[in-house]
Amino acid sequence: MHKTICFLLLLTVASPLSAENLTVLDSGKSSGELWIDWNDPGLMLVRHLNEQTRACLDTREEEIGTLKSPEAWEKRQAKVRKNLEQILAPWPDRSPLNARVTGTLQKDGYRVEKIVFESMPNFYVTGALFIPEGHSGRGPAVLDVIGHSTQAFRRDIYQNVILNLVHKGFVVFTIDPLGQGERLQYFDPDHGKSTVGSSTKEHSHAGVQCFLTGTSLARYFTWDGIRAIDYLLSRPEVDPNRIGVTGLSGGGTQTSYIGAVDERVLAAAPTGFITSISRLLGSIGPQDAEQVFFRGPLLGIDHADLLEVRAPKPTLQVTTTRDFFSIQGARETAAEVRQAFKILGDPDAFDQVEDDFEHGFTKKNNEATYGFFQKALGLPGDAQETTYPFLTEEELTVTETGQVSTSLNSETVFSINREETLPLLKKLEQKRQELSQHLPQAVRDAQHLSGYRKPQPKEAPVFRGQYQRDGYRVEKWGLAGEGQTIIPTLVFVPDAAAGQEGNWPAIIYAHGKGKTNDAAVGGAIETLVLSGYVVAAPDLLGYGETAYRITQGHAPVQPFFNALMAGRSVAGINAGDAVRVLKFLQDRDDVNADQVGAIACGDVGPALLHAAAFEQQIQWLILCESLLDYQSIVLNADYDVNANSLVAGALTAYDLPDLLASIAPRRVAILQPKTHLGTAAESEQIKSSIGFVQRHAGEKLRVESEGNDLLSLVQWCVQ
Repeated sequence: MHKTICFLLLLTVASPLSAENLTVLDSGKSSGELWIDWNDPGLMLVRHLNEQTRACLDTREEEIGTLKSPEAWEKRQAKVRKNLEQILAPWPDRSPLNARVTGTLQKDGYRVEKIVFESMPNFYVTGALFIPEGHSGRGPAVLDVIGHSTQAFRRDIYQNVILNLVHKGFVVFTIDPLGQGERLQYFDPDHGKSTVGSSTKEHSHAGVQCFLTGTSLARYFTWDGIRAIDYLLSRPEVDPNRIGVTGLSGGGTQTSYIGAVDERVLAAAPTGFITSISRLLGSIGPQDAEQVFFRGPLLGIDHADLLEVRAPKPTLQVTTTRDFFSIQGARETAAEVRQAFKILGDPDAFDQVEDDFEHGFTKKNNEATYGFFQKALGLPGDAQETTYPFLTEEELTVTETGQVSTSLNSETVFSINREETLPLLKKLEQKRQELSQHLPQAVRDAQHLSGYRKPQPKEAPVFRGQYQRDGYRVEKWGLAGEGQTIIPTLVFVPDAAAGQEGNWPAIIYAHGKGKTNDAAVGGAIETLVLSGYVVAAPDLLGYGETAYRITQGHAPVQPFFNALMAGRSVAGINAGDAVRVLKFLQDRDDVNADQVGAIACGDVGPALLHAAAFEQQIQWLILCESLLDYQSIVLNADYDVNANSLVAGALTAYDLPDLLASIAPRRVAILQPKTHLGTAAESEQIKSSIGFVQRHAGEKLRVESEGNDLLSLVQWCVQ
């Protein structure tokens, strides 16, 4: 029985001409329907995902609270190293660097050698080695890794740090990060720029392709840094026992990773990155793909671990108070790290410095960094910052054309990841030879990888009113979703004919553009309801009323990144909510519980496909303009998909066609399927993707490339 719900009713004079308001959650103050408990639905998705990730971090916090001895911390360090290996692995083989000098610059007080090397075979890294004038013997060296700048190390703020370090006697090696400088990963030579946009977009575009295969873009950034140290150690000017690494922002990310996994790094000074994941989630949210660890929090990894695993090696955390990386999180992390260093016997080996500034370098912080390296790497001197003439971008261009893709025909993250994906796909093809064994396992793997959680009985749905239309009514409901979320749902109910009890078959109708997209008078839903179906149109989490509307930063991929940190996916959560809508329909007195099917249009197609594979009580499924498969996103450099429809790691065990095959002998209709580019799939693409499904399902699978007659497809499904 549904528990009694009390409402505060706003009395108004009804008008047959009043416009329908089909929103269920916060309708806005102007409408007089503000719903306080369900206010700001656009943040419902990210808040729920934050709860998932923070639950993982809470488990970590409990463990950290028990560490009171050096032995306990050393055990924790070993665990962190193992988990970092799991997150970043598999490491490539240490292939020959094939390093060469492409040019030399002689400047006042130092010289520059322009370097190119291969961190992996034919995967080129461009950089510059700064050597102090009069340098002799083996001395300390600093690897300076760079943040998100188009010019990379050629930008003035980065040159400032490099030039100060080299004038203080350090050998400094700096490299172009992926997607920046001369290493654009999606370079268009005809237009001289990236096909996907800025460096942050390059990173996340490549990162999504990596995540689908269960790997991480962080692996490539970290490996480039490790191989850069390999190069430094090949130089006669460098003492292998006196290596430091530093960098700002994205360079702080790289510093943290390299310093955590490469034991040759004696001193590390990450700048403008370290905070805590919980504070990051509560502020700007997950950033570029390389800053997101696949299942990191699920494995107990937070920013503090990247520094604690180094203890007791010298480590400096450089921060600013108005940084978009939360200073509160930075301070909390520093307090935890300081305690770890203290217990491990060297409290002075760790320090945090901060200055009142926004995201970036400051003179105070820079001088603290110089002094830190002077002490930690045994090169005493004056830490004061000095202004030196900058080099031009042209002077610091390493390759002939200014891009490794056109100068050296370099591999890219995409090409390497694609090559590494081929064995996964081959293995998947082999498994498809024995579908009776493969499909049940694929469904189990999909449940695990998507983070699907079978819905449990929850509180009663909340009725929000209704409108009467010609021949049917439109009910507004708030259904209890996962956690504290609400599924805003419209239910279209036919008027009962004389003598008819109204035990109707029902349809779940989910649309990627929201529940109101086909809900107008004369629309697709009306056609179905007037044909004798109860239709429930939900806004699955992240769509319609609950769409994530933050436009700054990396909103299109943030929910996907957030979810995968905790071993979840938006698609898997939406699959669970689709099943909740199913149960809601089955509990209604006017619905035949054994006759409920589903229609999914657009970006929600993969979620409903997962739901139908997981829940046998969904009797049939129609996918309209839905993505054919995941593998095409990895096999093609360009793609245009909604990341909320993806499942990280999926291609290690299954693809969407495997779920499609698992639904047989239930009927499935596919209408105008879409490619990885969001374009209409051609017959050969359809055959290549789901040919084995068509052979397996036979007449139970119907594919239509043209037309939009949903009613005829529904009638075919239910016959």
